[in-house]
Amino acid sequence: MTNSFVAAETAILLVDPYNDFMAEGGKLFPLVKEVAEKVDLNNNLKMLIEKARISKIKIFFVPHHRWKEGDYDGWENYSPTQLKSNQIKLFEKNTWGGTFHEDFQPQSGDIVVQEHWGQSGFANTDLDMLLKKHGIKNLIIVGFRVNTCIDSTARFGVELGYHVTLVSDATAGFSMDEMDATFKVNAPTYAHSIVTSAELSEQLL
Repeated sequence: MTNSFVAAETAILLVDPYNDFMAEGGKLFPLVKEVAEKVDLNNNLKMLIEKARISKIKIFFVPHHRWKEGDYDGWENYSPTQLKSNQIKLFEKNTWGGTFHEDFQPQSGDIVVQEHWGQSGFANTDLDMLLKKHGIKNLIIVGFRVNTCIDSTARFGVELGYHVTLVSDATAGFSMDEMDATFKVNAPTYAHSIVTSAELSEQLL
């Protein structure tokens, strides 16, 4: 599907660009490394972010909650990913792993939204409000992890009335099965557009 993006009405949602996902030595890097390298994730993300900035498309950083001691004390009904995150201290606050990757640092004009506790960047955060305040109608969602936060954020965005584009080689998961679950099974039922980074790049400039 071909889109004509109006820059003032379009945003890239960059989800969870933490060192724990993206850098050698990160807690989840060994799990995403094979897929990320196969799709050339880091280079595709850098290219898209650069072109978006040139095109005056806003970048919204959509971060997962960064672990700190006591956060989950007394909780009932952990989700499986919350339980695991607590066990391994995922994206630990004030540590290298819980810091955005050096290639994906917020710049002037970028927006960093409230951290999400689950899988949707919208649930219990200010993302929807900030998008509306900036007049955003079109979302391009990239980052991590394909079948959890990307899938959930995209679905929620569609339910809220946004036009949602997913980029098949600007996200990664723990396996190609996870990629297929999103791009071959789930996303075709809700996403308005599924493109490659090369295809999207042509639409941004």
